Amino acid sequence: MSSLKKIDLQLMSELLKNCRQSDKDLAKVVGTSQPTIYRRRTKLEKERLIDSYTAIPNFAKLGFEIMAVSFYSWRLEATQKLTQKREVVMRKLYTFLENHKNIIFTSKGRGFGMERMMISVHKSYDDYVKLMRVVSIEWVDYVSKVDSFVVSLQEDSVGRKLNFEHFADYLLKEL
Repeated sequence: MSSLKKIDLQLMSELLKNCRQSDKDLAKVVGTSQPTIYRRRTKLEKERLIDSYTAIPNFAKLGFEIMAVSFYSWRLEATQKLTQKREVVMRKLYTFLENHKNIIFTSKGRGFGMERMMISVHKSYDDYVKLMRVVSIEWVDYVSKVDSFVVSLQEDSVGRKLNFEHFADYLLKEL
């Protein structure tokens, strides 16, 4: 983050709050010219510091009842297979994700004795169970253990809605 200029962080913060702002409006808020905003935004996009512009839906209002954060432990053989046949395993993963659009994030990582995780949204608990059943069948050669944390998306249980406005303020504090 140290290679970023203050203007880049200010611009990113404003875009996190509202990515639909025009360059003209962004220039006013950031305190620079419209062409400068255009150049800095283009640079951030090219460097993939801004990866996409997207709306974050209110999942509950769209009829989704739960969000699941699932953690996976891989078999030792799976790690070896991934090392030896990475392209095959990654193709299988991309096909799986293509067929399950309700999976909104997945990555490798470490914690709780697990090496992988995914976040998914579901219309019902039954939909979640069906996805976990598919995971256990399609990934039986890879996954040794799965644990999930299932979150109700009902308004009365959410302490902070999923958005980046708060992170935008935090980002500016890092200046």
